[in-house]
Amino acid sequence: MSADNFSSNYLLQTANILNSLDIRSIDCAVDILASLRTSSGRLFICGVGGSAGHASHAVNDFRKICEIESYAPTDNVSELTARTNDEGWDSFFVNWLRVSRLCGRDCLMFFSVGGGNLEANVSVGLINAMSYAAELDVRTIAIVGRDGGHIGKVATCVVNVPPIFPSAVTPHTEGITAVIWHLLVSHPRLQINSTKW
Repeated sequence: MSADNFSSNYLLQTANILNSLDIRSIDCAVDILASLRTSSGRLFICGVGGSAGHASHAVNDFRKICEIESYAPTDNVSELTARTNDEGWDSFFVNWLRVSRLCGRDCLMFFSVGGGNLEANVSVGLINAMSYAAELDVRTIAIVGRDGGHIGKVATCVVNVPPIFPSAVTPHTEGITAVIWHLLVSHPRLQINSTKW
């Protein structure tokens, strides 16, 4: 895209991707989250990089708007850095979830552009968390881009942000991830408290 029409093209691309989303997969996430709250389960939202920032924001929304007990493992920078320094990055999420006593009534939600790839050594910590969830029969929701990666192949519910525009996969995936979780917390089956505005 040229600089002259970048803004309008980017927004047109965003609208195109939004119109390509699989609504059934979003409704699947609503079903899991509604069931989670009914069973007094907890929501753990995992992501790295920009997705860790999204996880922190989404935790606030699920707690405040939906009254779902929610946590982002990456929110405590002291524990994050101590564990990665002492134990390694790849085990961080699993060890954090183990101490949090992750169990079958809980849910893991993943935000990831690529969904992780063991062979390429990308997002291995998230892949290990997914495997740990599978061992405990924990439901999982993935909001992922590209082909979904490892996480997109094994999650209970996968919302895929289609990579229609390869040169902007990361910004589109991360931007639309925010749209999706705001849709979820605004859904009539999940929202309990109104927003300020």
